[in-house]
Amino acid sequence: METLKKISVVLISGITSAVSLNFFLIPAKVLSAGMNGVAQIIVALGFRYFDIHLSTGLFILLLNIPIFILGFIKLGKSSTFWSFINVVCVSLVTMIIPQGEVTNNILMNSLMGGVLLGIGSGFSLKMGFTTGGMDILSLVLSKTTGKTVGKYMFMLNGIIIMVAGFIFSWESALYTIISIYCMSHVVDMIHTSHQKVTAMIITTKPDEVGKNISEHVFRGMTLLPSVGGYSGVPGKTIVMVITRYELYDLEQAVIEADENAFVNILPTQSIMGRFASEDDQRTFKATGKFPEMKIQKKSR
Repeated sequence: METLKKISVVLISGITSAVSLNFFLIPAKVLSAGMNGVAQIIVALGFRYFDIHLSTGLFILLLNIPIFILGFIKLGKSSTFWSFINVVCVSLVTMIIPQGEVTNNILMNSLMGGVLLGIGSGFSLKMGFTTGGMDILSLVLSKTTGKTVGKYMFMLNGIIIMVAGFIFSWESALYTIISIYCMSHVVDMIHTSHQKVTAMIITTKPDEVGKNISEHVFRGMTLLPSVGGYSGVPGKTIVMVITRYELYDLEQAVIEADENAFVNILPTQSIMGRFASEDDQRTFKATGKFPEMKIQKKSR
């Protein structure tokens, strides 16, 4: 089932990325983010100075090879494998789908191109792999610092914006900023593992609820004694901080153990102390023990 989901996301990413490039960004001379944008630059330079028609999809694949080496080292074998399959799909679909023009409005091309790229990147990151290139670099930095993936994508793509101004025009560079910003925003909307919330669960079955939660969500929790103000029935309040990505699993675990439990979810602006990363959780699932974790002084 999980493999089927990943295959579906790979196909969606390939189609949305190819449509974004061939129907919106390339015709409007607006650069994409990451290695896709670098591939566009190489193709544009080859045509301008050597009158050579190069394949954008082929260069997307070639430029990502050294990035996959980094991904294999930092993100693991499984993540890198699916990222490679993802990039191959994007490259092939980009070469197969012919270029066309939906609209000659450069603003609409920038917006739609950025949104479509963000959809593919966001769902890929949510499934634990990437669309290659800057996604891998952004994900490595995000895991290291706790900052959002979208913010790193925007910063790392600054050089592409500058190159767009020199190669095409500064107007194209400005529209490239709009496209990359849209992509980054969509990625952050879909890939929510960096967003943290505080869950307060009031229950009269703390043992059952706590046990069920620990089997589904690998997070620490604090139990506080509480008494119902209206019923006077004693119980406990379970307090824990999780990521928004884990919220669904938490809710299902609580309902299974105590359908009458009261759950209050609060947005969390910052945390201090130990908070397990995805790598820490994978280690826990494999060994049953958390590794020594770095203390997070601040996370936003």
